[in-house]
Amino acid sequence: MIRVLVADDHPIVRSGVVALLATAPDIEVVGEAANGLEAVTAAAQLAPDVVLMDLRMPALGGAGATEQLLTAPHPPKVLVLTTYDTDDDIIAAIEAGASGYLLKAAPSEEILAAVRAVHAGKTALAPSIAAALVKRVRTGAAVPRLSGRELEVLRLVASGLSNPQIAAELFIGEATVKTHLLHVFEKLEVADRTRAVTRALELGVL
Repeated sequence: MIRVLVADDHPIVRSGVVALLATAPDIEVVGEAANGLEAVTAAAQLAPDVVLMDLRMPALGGAGATEQLLTAPHPPKVLVLTTYDTDDDIIAAIEAGASGYLLKAAPSEEILAAVRAVHAGKTALAPSIAAALVKRVRTGAAVPRLSGRELEVLRLVASGLSNPQIAAELFIGEATVKTHLLHVFEKLEVADRTRAVTRALELGVL
């Protein structure tokens, strides 16, 4: 049996995904989570083989949660299942370590096949996602390698939040926020918060 944890902040969507997975004789849903923090905690307790992960969730987004999950001694495979297909979302998820990226509009058979594929150590990408990645490589577009958490911090900076507010929003220490911002400044080759946001927008990171 493939043990799956479903993480999505929309209860109706989460229930639908759970119901779909229940139709497969070789897949068992061992838990559910309403945000990234819950997903990390539940994964530590339940040891799933695969985490079906939404991207944009409160408390901790899917990319940040994926990064944390993959630091475990025996990490699960992460399959992103989301409605978002923008370049920065795709890159953030893949760089965080996700093994697959599907859109919620995908046929049921495709979702089940993707769960089996990532469990077997393969990569599962929706055709539109694969095409976007190929285009990115062919055009040679320079994309800063910001981590999922760095992107989350930068998005909150762009929303006008202060470091203490960002720390409270992400449930991390203010010193950790400052560290993430220093890494962002270095990667984007900027010296302040305002330029970091404008540079990220210029590069299509935000």
